[in-house]
Amino acid sequence: MPSHRDLPESQITDREIYLRRRDFLRTSATAAVLASGLPALTACGTEDAVAQTKASVRGPRPLADILPAPNRFRAEDPQTPEKDATTYNNFYEMGTDKDDPARNAHRLRTEPWSVSVEGEIAKPGVIPLEDLLRPHPLEERVYRLRCVEAWSMVIPWVGVPLGDVLKRFEPTSKARYVAFETLLDPEQLPGQKRRVLEWPYREGLRIDEAMHPLTLLAVGMYGKTLPGQNGAPLRLVVPWKYGFKSIKSIVGIRLQADEPVTAWNQSAPGEYGFYANVNPEVSHPRWSQARERRIGDWRKRPTLPFNGYGDQVASLYAGMDLRRNF
Repeated sequence: MPSHRDLPESQITDREIYLRRRDFLRTSATAAVLASGLPALTACGTEDAVAQTKASVRGPRPLADILPAPNRFRAEDPQTPEKDATTYNNFYEMGTDKDDPARNAHRLRTEPWSVSVEGEIAKPGVIPLEDLLRPHPLEERVYRLRCVEAWSMVIPWVGVPLGDVLKRFEPTSKARYVAFETLLDPEQLPGQKRRVLEWPYREGLRIDEAMHPLTLLAVGMYGKTLPGQNGAPLRLVVPWKYGFKSIKSIVGIRLQADEPVTAWNQSAPGEYGFYANVNPEVSHPRWSQARERRIGDWRKRPTLPFNGYGDQVASLYAGMDLRRNF
């Protein structure tokens, strides 16, 4: 009989019956047949089309067959309540207020969904989401999330290691960076109707950061599929970096030789660097990063270097000036 330490956190805290993972994949696969490229739904006026549209905006569904994470992927901090993590969000594509994403998430159609993978790889293509995921077991990772605004959460994510996915596309020796792009569709993402940022949202990592075991392509949280406000159906989670690096609703991944343009660095280069590693010694120009407030706790706590993951990732930046490369 496995002990509670061998079980995913979602199964310890939530004992509802999970859907079988093959049902999750089959549902996505059925939807994918209707699309040959990037995500789109055509309103044909038929009963099938109406049913498909309803299915595409369903709320989070339970996931099954989630592997428990080893201790190095499991933060011991108390978890943020699911309600807080799904109602207090930065997702400017859905609005700039913290409650805008939850209010507008119903607009986002996540089935079918495809991801374009291209650039310095041997096997480029536009891949339906279920095919992107199929070879990889889902894992639960309990990570600290630190926002550049100096608040933080602890969230049980469900996903697959990004590095394992990228290896399947056979990166070439020229692949030094990985660029990511969010869906561009102002009807689904109404925040894109305002020029808050240059849309679509773009982010990027160095190839060794992308291949690091901590870096996760997340498809769920709290044992369920991702809600729209948290970046459904596919987002990045890089726990040692500020949250804005964890791009949401990904439709494009490109491996390339040059450092990619990133949304916040493009918008405010004096405030947001490419690396965005959590560093209490480097203040944001308008506030200190030395302390943070965990959502649900009004007391402030010291910010941990690399968000507490220094033992695992500090070697990636050996010899770098982390004040200059902020």
